[in-house]
Amino acid sequence: MTQAAPKPSIRTNPQVVKAPPQVNLLGVEILGSGEAVPTTIVTNDDLAKIMDTSDEWIVQRTGIRQRRKCDPAKGETTSQLCSEALANAIKNAGIKAEEIDLVILGSVTGEMTCPATACRVAASVGAVGAGAFDLMAACCGFVYGLNIANDLIRVGSYKTVAVIGCDVMSRVLDYDDRAVSVLFGDAAGAAILRATEDTTRGMVCGKMFADGSGWKDLYIPQRKWDLPPDADPATTKLGVLHMNGREIYKFAVKRFPDLIQQTLDRAGVQPHEVDHYICHQSNARMLDAARERFGIPADRMHINIDRYGNCSGGSVPVLLHELRGMGKCQPGDLVMFVAFGGGLTWSSALWRV
Repeated sequence: MTQAAPKPSIRTNPQVVKAPPQVNLLGVEILGSGEAVPTTIVTNDDLAKIMDTSDEWIVQRTGIRQRRKCDPAKGETTSQLCSEALANAIKNAGIKAEEIDLVILGSVTGEMTCPATACRVAASVGAVGAGAFDLMAACCGFVYGLNIANDLIRVGSYKTVAVIGCDVMSRVLDYDDRAVSVLFGDAAGAAILRATEDTTRGMVCGKMFADGSGWKDLYIPQRKWDLPPDADPATTKLGVLHMNGREIYKFAVKRFPDLIQQTLDRAGVQPHEVDHYICHQSNARMLDAARERFGIPADRMHINIDRYGNCSGGSVPVLLHELRGMGKCQPGDLVMFVAFGGGLTWSSALWRV
């Protein structure tokens, strides 16, 4: 009995295997930005009333004088701050919410694990149908988001992307832990990125790094089995931020200047050629040390930690919006974004805005 001839395989038939279409890369512009901060201001003197600290002690070690704190009774939550920041960014960009194709939200204080807070935020501003997801990279969340959004827009996958950074750190602070609770504040910032025919605009170079072996130096355990082996389950609180301040400071002091140098080297530019350094606001002394090391003028490495504290994922985008509001970060400027945080993570993005 004669067997039927085998059917041609789709995998090997040259007539059905097509080469991918050629991609014409696009430029990316930061079309608009926005921010949202809680109404309640908590000064160092306010903290001194509930813990053993002082304004002088905090300022000397961190540069922080005050921070913002959400009041859930007023409806101030992660999703509310993000929605307000994104709505402001949409207005600033002069677009309609329906034009947004994708929403990326960097946060470690999302409302819940499901649904993603980004989905609720997109719906609240009218960007129904846009893709939306949460990105968890701690203080690096917004800069990670910039890297991802840039690449998605450049290859034509999306035209208009909203990137948000927000954390409501007061929700996960133990105010009995002075070393941690004096550092953080609540804030949200957002940026609208859009494709442009000007291919010189957008990210010149950027990188996302992580070293998970250092996770236990900055973590928020939810269950007892989340604790590292050396933690005492009987005394270690759940649902609050735990930080090994000495190790995190050592990590940041090394990674921060190294990351700036690596980014400059990859781009082939000198420190003075960068118009603005928009860095995560973790410690004013650290920022000043980096500025002095690279010979960066004070008006190019900006600081707002004195007014907002460490806002984690909200730190970089809030500073970006402030600078844009002052008429800085103009088209053609070279801007470096730098962040580092829990994970441990660190990331940079050098942009021609």
